[in-house]
Amino acid sequence: MNFQKADILKYSTLYDDRYLGKNDALTEAEVKGILKQRKPKFLTRDELIKIAKWKSPRTTKHCKSQDNDSCTVKAISEFSFSTRSERARIESLLVFKGVNWPTASTILHFAFPKKYPILDFRVLESIEWDKPPQYDFAFWQQYCSYLRKLAAKLGVNLRVLDKALWEMSKERT
Repeated sequence: MNFQKADILKYSTLYDDRYLGKNDALTEAEVKGILKQRKPKFLTRDELIKIAKWKSPRTTKHCKSQDNDSCTVKAISEFSFSTRSERARIESLLVFKGVNWPTASTILHFAFPKKYPILDFRVLESIEWDKPPQYDFAFWQQYCSYLRKLAAKLGVNLRVLDKALWEMSKERT
């Protein structure tokens, strides 16, 4: 698909118009602030739940599981955010109950906004990729690489690109 910067900016703005002032926009602002100044980076249990709810409210009850106790959430997220292994970084987050590839990608996006896109079926639809039967690390690598290159080519950041591609799909439905 041939994307133009003007279209990406337009659709990103339409996304903002759709959600500005709604709970999603407030939550996104909160989520962005969670990891900005904390060193070393890690999530608390409440932060994990908040991010999961922002990405997919359906998974919230699973993320609230006692399996995701405070100590475990801190240890795993701190490991994820500090490792240099791309596979270990995302796959370690899948240990959390209620966290799947899209939610793990959201956690990484807000921890490293310049490096990771958010995995979403709407974005896949807009870039005309088939959703695989199951996500895996090879697919994740290809997705990240493609969206990083596209964002660089268009001169926008990953979040602007993500919002625009999401909105393009939403308007088709």
